Amino acid sequence: MSKALTKAKGFKKSKSGTYLSIATTAFGALGVAKQAKKARTEHDTLRLIDAAVSAAAIVTGLAILYRELRRLGDDDVLLG
Repeated sequence: MSKALTKAKGFKKSKSGTYLSIATTAFGALGVAKQAKKARTEHDTLRLIDAAVSAAAIVTGLAILYRELRRLGDDDVLLG
């Protein structure tokens, strides 16, 4: 296996890969905010509950990614 391919496979466990995951997860929060706003204006309780559950999933996902980022520390896969 080439060195570049090995680095690409390790991208998910690198700091930059974790930062990218955090950014995409946070970007998903925009959709949930729009969904919640629309549910409030339409007085749709079921959609509002769905938005709340989705928001909780996003917060949990961000917390897990932040924990992984802290665990990576100095042993970054792409740097070595």
